[in-house]
Amino acid sequence: MARIPTLAEFRRIVVKVGSSLLVDAQAGRVKEDWLASLAADIGDLHRQGRDLLVVSSGAIALGRAILKLPRGPLRLEDSQAAAAVGQIALARTWAEALGRHGISAGQVLVTLGDTEERRRYLNARSTIAKLLEWRAVPVINENDTVATNEIRYGDNDRLAARVATMASADLLVLLSDIDGLYDAPPDENREARLIPLVERITPGIEGVAGAAGSDLSRGGMLTKIEAGKIATTGGTHMVIASGRIPHPLAAIAAGGRCTWFLTPANPVTSRKRWIAGSLEPRGTLTLDAGAVAALRSGKSLLPAGVRRVEGEFSRGDAVILRGPDGGEIGRGLVAYDAADADRIKGRSSNDIAQILGIEGRAEMIHRDDLVLGRE
Repeated sequence: MARIPTLAEFRRIVVKVGSSLLVDAQAGRVKEDWLASLAADIGDLHRQGRDLLVVSSGAIALGRAILKLPRGPLRLEDSQAAAAVGQIALARTWAEALGRHGISAGQVLVTLGDTEERRRYLNARSTIAKLLEWRAVPVINENDTVATNEIRYGDNDRLAARVATMASADLLVLLSDIDGLYDAPPDENREARLIPLVERITPGIEGVAGAAGSDLSRGGMLTKIEAGKIATTGGTHMVIASGRIPHPLAAIAAGGRCTWFLTPANPVTSRKRWIAGSLEPRGTLTLDAGAVAALRSGKSLLPAGVRRVEGEFSRGDAVILRGPDGGEIGRGLVAYDAADADRIKGRSSNDIAQILGIEGRAEMIHRDDLVLGRE
């Protein structure tokens, strides 16, 4: 049997918080004491040099409380309007909680489409990467003001898994109403046993997943298993742990009850495998020898090293990279449309704004979006 990991092993951690943990349904307000304890845990990990991201539900729940909407199901347009009010409150809540530990919070609103359509995927990924570079904590919420099916059927567990793979996180923490995956429903079977480690998600593991939980939660164990498949396929470990206790991350670090889901890969190799083998190239960039050497030393591709642009591609598409002799050296996700790439090829990154009339990205292809033939 594989070894159970420890929280100390992970460098970039996504923490998912559900509505039922964050919002007191009866009082219609944030559970301040619990949030303060979680923020303290995040602050401790942040001071250790870890990258932290939060995927937080709660906008609709807070919005309906602020607007004093009646309990019970909301129509789609009511949910969207409640989310518009609640997103402001949710962002302020997290900013204040993290600010007490000297941490800046950045709000990022996404839908599932933002993590699936490559152009929007790159934009969201770049924003998150910059926030982490600045040592801020991205607080990510589904953009329920514009979402449709996501509001009615979706769950932030799966969104959190997509965010984790997009951000190349090595761990996703799903804080839940329950402290892990059991071999039977624990509220119905006193003999139910916690499963501490899942090495691989099998049909048998899927079979023990239960139905939806509380009124404020739009998911259940089934969506957590689905999130586990997304995360582990993308090279991210996952852990389900109780969020009903104070300092839930500290409890995981101390070896508290939880269920770990292992991945055989890591975020970088999984991402490079996706770029190299799962995407159809839409164009070709021919590079000079200096650019080829720079890429092989771990650098990003700058416009100055591009000699020829071929094909009809859009930002976010996969392209083939060729050396001066025409041989393929790798593939990557390009940061410019074909027409703009052709205009800035061979030029310094400092010239991009003058040529295109906008401040574009310095890299034609960032090293995280690049896979070379030898990798």
